[in-house]
Amino acid sequence: MRYPPEHKQLTAERMLSAAGRGFRAGGFGGVGVDALAHAAGVTSGAFYKHFPSKSAAFRAAVEQGLAEFAANIERLFADPSGGGMRALVDYYFSEQHLSDLASSCVVPGLTADVARSDDETRAIYTDGIERVVAALCKGLPAIKPALRRERAWMILSMLAGGVQLCRAVGDPALVQPLARQLHHAVLELAGESVSAPAPSKLARKATSKKAL
Repeated sequence: MRYPPEHKQLTAERMLSAAGRGFRAGGFGGVGVDALAHAAGVTSGAFYKHFPSKSAAFRAAVEQGLAEFAANIERLFADPSGGGMRALVDYYFSEQHLSDLASSCVVPGLTADVARSDDETRAIYTDGIERVVAALCKGLPAIKPALRRERAWMILSMLAGGVQLCRAVGDPALVQPLARQLHHAVLELAGESVSAPAPSKLARKATSKKAL
C-alpha cells in the first residue's frame, strides 16, 4: 500500500500528541510504550522507530508542550480582543483544566516527572520554561519593566502549583474557593483589577478548545 507523502509526518505528529496526552494523564511511570502506541494508532515497533525510548518520547512531549504553551500565550496577549492575562487565568483555573489531565497544560502536568528525570530532560525543560516566562512578561503592561520577569515567575509558579493543589484536593467544597482565591491572587500580581469584567466571547472560545 502506497501512502501519501505527508503520511509519515502526520503519523509522527500523532505519536507525539499521544505521548503528551498519555504522560500528562498517567505520569511517566504510569504509562508504557504499548499504551502510547495504541493511543496513536500505531504498533509499538513503529513507535520505537520514531522514539528510541520512552524517555526520548517524554523529552519530545515536554519540549513540544512548553513551546506550544509559550506560543499560545504570545498569541493571546497579542490579540487586543483576546482577554489577556484574565483569559489565561480564567482558563487555568477552569473546571475543564482542573479535571482533564490529558488535555491540560504541560507545566502542572509534567513538571513533577521532569524533576525526577535526567539532566538532558531538565535542560530541555529549563529552556522551554524560560520561553514561557518571556511570553508571560508580554502580558504585564501594568508592571514596571524591571519587575516583569520576577512577577512572571511568581505568576507561573502560582498557576502551576495552584492547579496541582486543586487537582490533589478531593473535596469540591475546598477546591472551588481555593481556585477562586488563586485566580484573584494571580490577577493582583499581574496588576489587574480582580473585579474587571470577564473576557470577550472570543477569548472564552479560544481557551475552551485547546489547552494553553
